Amino acid sequence: MKYMLLIYVDELALSETEREECYGESTQLAQQLKSSGQYLAANPLHPTSMAISVRVRGGKRFVTDGPFAETREQLGGYFLVDAKDLDEAIGIAARIPMARKGTVEIRPVIEIAGLPTD
Repeated sequence: MKYMLLIYVDELALSETEREECYGESTQLAQQLKSSGQYLAANPLHPTSMAISVRVRGGKRFVTDGPFAETREQLGGYFLVDAKDLDEAIGIAARIPMARKGTVEIRPVIEIAGLPTD
């Protein structure tokens, strides 16, 4: 089953050195997951200052700067993995470096027929 591991962290809490170390560790984890056939995708995200939110209400498009919700932790990146079950996904999430500083939310992915594939 595919799981989306969403990484939340206070984006202002990390120094540039800590961020670079996290990227290095995350790259190593991605390589390990790839070698075991579990890796599907992973990327960090730019800060929320670069985010745009789009809503359509009554046929009208509304575009606002920033994330939709104000929270202490922001979505900072993700891993998309293939795990045999939730327990295995939890084990992978615990290995993500930012789990030590923030939160990793695990969401099963619904696979819909007809979506494009690689």
